[in-house]
Amino acid sequence: MPSKVRYARRLVLLPVLLAWLAFPAQAALTMTDDAGRVVKLAQPAQRIVALTPHVTELLFAAGAGSKVVGVSAFSDFPPAAKQLPLIGDANRVDLETLVRLKPDLVIGWASGTSPLMVQQIRQLGIPVWLTEAPRVDDIARQLRQLGQLAGTPAQADAAAAQFEQRWHALQQRYQLRQPVSVFYQVWPAPPMTVNGKHFISDVISACGGRNIFANLPVLTPTVSVEAVVQRNPQVIVASGAYTGDPGQWTAWQGLPIRAVQQHQLYELPPDLIQRPTPRILQGAQMMCADLEKARR
Repeated sequence: MPSKVRYARRLVLLPVLLAWLAFPAQAALTMTDDAGRVVKLAQPAQRIVALTPHVTELLFAAGAGSKVVGVSAFSDFPPAAKQLPLIGDANRVDLETLVRLKPDLVIGWASGTSPLMVQQIRQLGIPVWLTEAPRVDDIARQLRQLGQLAGTPAQADAAAAQFEQRWHALQQRYQLRQPVSVFYQVWPAPPMTVNGKHFISDVISACGGRNIFANLPVLTPTVSVEAVVQRNPQVIVASGAYTGDPGQWTAWQGLPIRAVQQHQLYELPPDLIQRPTPRILQGAQMMCADLEKARR
C-alpha cells in the first residue's frame, strides 16, 4: 500500500480515536445499598428519581442534580428541585408518571420508603437503591456512594470532604464544653424523642449536650411527661410539624423542669436538623448556640 494512502487513512481515523479517548465507555456498576441488596447498573445512572426530600438534597450536593428527573413531595431544596416533576410521597408513587420519566435508577429511604412501593418499582424492571443514615458520619459516605452511582465522583468526593472537615471542626469546638442535659422533642403530645443511635443525638453530643433519653432501645421513642420531669433537662429543643406553634410548649408550662424554669426552650427548623444532608451543619450550629446560652 502506498505510504500516502496509509497516511491519509490515519488522518481519517485520528479524530475517531481522539473522540473515543475523550469520552471513554462508562463501566458497569455493582454496589450494595444500605438495605444489603446488590444493585447493578450497566453504566452510571443518567435519569434518577428521588423518593424522599433528603435524597433529592444529597443528589444535588453530590453533583448529580442535572440527572434528577423526578422527586417526591416536599423536595424543596435546592430551589431547582421545586421545578422537577412530582412522582408522589413517602407512601405512594404514581407509577404511570414514574414510567413516563424513564428513570434508570430510583433512590429511596430504607426505613422510610414503603416496601410495597419498592417492590412495585422493581417489578417494572427499574433498579432501586435504598439509603440509610443513622449517624451524621453516614452523610459523607452517602454523598460518595451517590457520586459513584450518578457518575459524579469528583464533585461528590469534594462535597463529602468539605462536610467532614466542617463537622469535625464543630465537634472539636464544642464537645469539651460543660455538659448540658437536653430533651429533644420530635412531637409534643404524646412527647416523642430520639435515642442515642439517632443522627440528631450525634448533633446534641457534638455541641456538648447530653441526650437524656440516649439509653432507650427504640430509635424514636414515645415518652411520658413524668419521665421528662424526672430527668429534669436543662434545655428542651423542639423541631417538627409544630415548629412555630406556641401550643407545643403548653404541656411543659409550670412543671418543675430546669429548662422551663430558666426559659431554655428552643426551636430548630426541621429541614436543618431532621434531614440527614449537609444542611444539618446549619442546624448543628443553631443547636450549639442554644446550648451555649444555657451554659451562660
